[in-house]
Amino acid sequence: MQAGNLVLLLVALGAVFYFFGWRRSYAVSAPLGGVRHLHSLPGYYASLAAVWCVLPALALLGLWLIIDDAVIRTNLMASLPSSIQPANEVDYNLLLNQIRNVAGGALNPAFVPAEVVAAAEQLVAMQARNQQMMSIAFVSIAVLGGVWGWSRVQPRLRARQQVESVMKWMLMGSATVAILTTLGIVLSVLFESIRFFQKVSPVEFLFGLQWSPQIALRADQVGATGAFGAVPLFAGTLLISFIAMCVAVPVGLMSAIYLAEYAHRNVRAWAKPILEILAGVPTVVYGFFAALTVAPAIRGFGESMGLTVASESALAAGLVMGIMIIPFISSLADDVITAVPRAMRDGSLALGATQSETIKRVVIPAALPGIMGGILLAVSRAIGETMIVVMAAGLAANLTANPLEAVTTITVQIVTLLVGDQEFDSAKTLAAFALGLMLFIVTLGLNVIALKIVKKYREQYE
Repeated sequence: MQAGNLVLLLVALGAVFYFFGWRRSYAVSAPLGGVRHLHSLPGYYASLAAVWCVLPALALLGLWLIIDDAVIRTNLMASLPSSIQPANEVDYNLLLNQIRNVAGGALNPAFVPAEVVAAAEQLVAMQARNQQMMSIAFVSIAVLGGVWGWSRVQPRLRARQQVESVMKWMLMGSATVAILTTLGIVLSVLFESIRFFQKVSPVEFLFGLQWSPQIALRADQVGATGAFGAVPLFAGTLLISFIAMCVAVPVGLMSAIYLAEYAHRNVRAWAKPILEILAGVPTVVYGFFAALTVAPAIRGFGESMGLTVASESALAAGLVMGIMIIPFISSLADDVITAVPRAMRDGSLALGATQSETIKRVVIPAALPGIMGGILLAVSRAIGETMIVVMAAGLAANLTANPLEAVTTITVQIVTLLVGDQEFDSAKTLAAFALGLMLFIVTLGLNVIALKIVKKYREQYE
């Protein structure tokens, strides 16, 4: 039985032992006069029985899946005849892949030696036995654990403390996984970036004005040394993000104020969901819209006024990206404006202020921490956008402040550098990690600034 089917079976077994634990808690409490004589509520006893069924079986399954492939591989290669025993690690991997391809049906057995075909048949048999043994062990542990948990249901058992302790450790484990995942991402990017900076000077990367990471194969070819000045990428990222925020912040904030303060509840009931639909549109759809509609319209309008407009421009990408970001700002701002206590509004109106003055001088300052947090979140979203820039702004690394010219961003270049087969000892490929590190530092800085702003104004208005 496959691991996914075993997990589904475990869910069913957990539900069964939950029911049995619940019934047993009522049974053991009946002679005492009812469930009020139990130390914990019946649901805790039922949950404890389900926990003893589920957790040991999951631990066994995880451990089994970690080691079973290595055990099968070791036994299989040790059983091969001496005539085809690999001489080195490369031959070992090639032979193992050949056996696996024959066993999986990806390689015709007629094109390989008979020993390899026999080894593939042996591999299939070993995998079948492994699946059978894993299923038997898994179900046995689940049932035995459930029976053990069910048998422990007694009136004086501190089931609530035990269940809450298990939940605490599960939550701690989840938090640890999140922390370790973040740490792994940071370290992987950092180590590869250090390798890049061993090949390219950090001064050239941070302050260079030309980006051309194409490394030639021969010294006599053009661009043999490459150029890794990332300033054009930083400038393009900031330019497009600035245009996007010029669109998203006013529109998103004003729409949030209207929905929270002026709109009738019936209008709000259908207008807010329609506005938030924009957040669910795939970015590639925005990219198509920018490339096929907005960019030609901007070019035609610019040419009618005698301006030179590129077919792919920062303005087109920024405008469409701003439309995409509107729901982020609008939804967050609407939530924090709505959360401002009604007493603050009533006090302002009682003192003679108009509704407009109340919004400007009471509501917006009180909601400013959440509004700023939403804006900085939207900035991070704009900096990390890729598809719209690829389709509407192009790939040219131009150092310009003219929104009518083609530019590129950090994320687009990361994708470009890592597309296809790459050599991870080349400065061209490693440059993607250096760009990723810079992007991580920028977004981290924005989050720190957002936290400081929220903390400052929250202390002021609470």
